[in-house]
Amino acid sequence: MRTGPSQDEIRRLNLGALLRYVHLHGPTSRAELTANLGLNRSTIGALTADLVAAGLVREELPRDHGRAGRPSLVVRPEPNAYVFAFTIEADRVTAARVGLGGEILDRRDLPRPRGELPPAEVVAPLADAVRAMQGSVPASARYIGSGAAVSAMVRREDGLVRLAPHIGWVDEPLGEILAKVLGPDRPVTIRNAADLRALAEYTRGTAVGCDNVVYLHGDAGLGGGIIAGGRPVTGHGGYGGEVGHMVVNPAGKQCGCGARGCWETEVGEAALLRAAGRDGYGRELVTAVVDAAARGDAVAQNAIRQVGDWLGFGVANLVNIFNPEMVIFGGGLREVYLAAAAQVRSRLNRNALPVCREHVRLRTPMLGDDAALLGAAEVAFEPLLTDPLDATAG
Repeated sequence: MRTGPSQDEIRRLNLGALLRYVHLHGPTSRAELTANLGLNRSTIGALTADLVAAGLVREELPRDHGRAGRPSLVVRPEPNAYVFAFTIEADRVTAARVGLGGEILDRRDLPRPRGELPPAEVVAPLADAVRAMQGSVPASARYIGSGAAVSAMVRREDGLVRLAPHIGWVDEPLGEILAKVLGPDRPVTIRNAADLRALAEYTRGTAVGCDNVVYLHGDAGLGGGIIAGGRPVTGHGGYGGEVGHMVVNPAGKQCGCGARGCWETEVGEAALLRAAGRDGYGRELVTAVVDAAARGDAVAQNAIRQVGDWLGFGVANLVNIFNPEMVIFGGGLREVYLAAAAQVRSRLNRNALPVCREHVRLRTPMLGDDAALLGAAEVAFEPLLTDPLDATAG
């Protein structure tokens, strides 16, 4: 019977903890690592030496050292260790090369027409983008893995898209298709885009330090990512957090998912443009409605108030259920929230329980449109951060 972890297991755990810390926090002195990780100086020195030898970090003197005595070396993540990150959205696909530490080293943004296109046709440009980016990859760089964010319900184990109503996909084997397009040497971890945006804002953005977060992202539809107790809430199979399909108005409009009165039918892009009497789609038109409301257009102002009230209605439900510290409004929903903050807060105050709403902060993303890419990069880096020795052995 085992009585505890072996010395090798402890060493691997500590290596992962140190690497994760500098990956998320950036250049950190040995003295800070000693204090923040609860390890002694000699252990930090030995762990750092192992990570330097593996090409994952480098050490250097502090740039602003002006005090007497021997300076504490700074440990810096090595961006030559990199992943590829992809996003697949209603109107564009993006590919990026992201270095350890979260730095976007290269990227390609590729617009695509909205509508029902086969997955193979949608993702084919990603392979061209990867080939183009590889031309600038240093010979010493080390590829770690790939991650993809897609605005859809995704089966975690194999990347099967069960439902993506705004692009017309049902039970599409996106994982297999990406493997064929990118090659067998680049397996891709695929996750829901809103979940990854929430993860990115939690680890690097406006929600750092908050262990209970609801992230809402509006574009063609409405997606949600939830962090509870510092852990993503993804549910059985990875389909949790579909807040856009929370029914708020049973007598409302038909949703693309087949139900009636889903939250996104009242607060999504189409709802705002319909209320404002505008035809078309896209964030530019959403921004135009917001701008028109700011200039005094009565129709646009009424549309903002209407959508803002429904937005606050749904947020109040989520606040009562999850008791978050923060709710973040991203994508096209950012502009809508900023224009309708009074309606959102008013509805929240009327419908949410005082003990749940009293500490909640309503915020916009710090990472903007890069959140999904950075979240996809995080899941690609995860095996390395969990066990740096195992991930670099192959």
